[in-house]
Amino acid sequence: MITILGPTASGKTQLAAALAKDIDAEIISADSRQVYRRMDIGTGKDLEDYIVGGERVPCHLVDICEPGTRYNVYEYQRDFLDAYSDITKRGKRVVLCGGTGLYLEAVLRGYRLSPVPQNDTLRRQLEGKTLEELTTILESLKKKNGAIMHNRTDVDTAQRAIRAIEIEEYYLKNPVPDRSFPSIRSCVIGVDIDREERRRRITLRLKQRLEEGMIEEVRGLLDSGIPPENLIYYGLEYKYVTEHVIGKISYKEMFSQLEIAIHQFAKRQMTWFRGMERRGVTIHWMDASLPLSQKVELIKQLDKDNLERTETT
Repeated sequence: MITILGPTASGKTQLAAALAKDIDAEIISADSRQVYRRMDIGTGKDLEDYIVGGERVPCHLVDICEPGTRYNVYEYQRDFLDAYSDITKRGKRVVLCGGTGLYLEAVLRGYRLSPVPQNDTLRRQLEGKTLEELTTILESLKKKNGAIMHNRTDVDTAQRAIRAIEIEEYYLKNPVPDRSFPSIRSCVIGVDIDREERRRRITLRLKQRLEEGMIEEVRGLLDSGIPPENLIYYGLEYKYVTEHVIGKISYKEMFSQLEIAIHQFAKRQMTWFRGMERRGVTIHWMDASLPLSQKVELIKQLDKDNLERTETT
């Protein structure tokens, strides 16, 4: 397997599609928001990136859940293994691509996880607390558990923080049973983009997505019966655009706050990836500004070298 990771707006999806087309592979997405149907513009699915040379490169684990549901890393591991098995049984290679560090690391390091039930008593106790207060509680539980899950990359709303606390509280009281997860060797590529260029792309993409109908997309989801708090749960675009649509903040406030939040999110993604390196995942960083064809050739050579090292060990 080849893994391509990077912060938002780094161009990783286009690179993964070009590589997959070149080596006859299929892509498995590692994005916690792109699993939801009808949440296209706000999650940045950029489906046209999967079309290479007039042909669509197959991509798995996109559009597999209904909006309003709560997909989690346990389910992601399960669905990843199903997709991985299906692809490899057909003689194809796999390219794992995304920016959700927890999902990537759960696969690359083979986390042992269990489904965690909802704790209504705990939720009532946490109701009304601010995100900052919830984050402090979460950090305390993580220290007790020795956990690396739930860093602030993806815990950016009170509801998501409460769910993270619920999970850490469960693991504190319930030892994780053995759950087999195969060791999957992967050549891991990181797309390294200059900070100022990343910021420029993020602002440009936000403007484009608003012009393409991101507000209308959110309004349509709300009109379909999805409660505002369920969309706000997903954070980032869906949090701020929903707050604008329901009249909580103005358009100007929405744009400004969302732009800042995405910049902060990208920074936290990079922090997670650096943490993965400290925890033993070797990431080969590649300059995002290189021509696409050159990046593909460099990855192929790195993958070849990785395979040769594997065969000799």
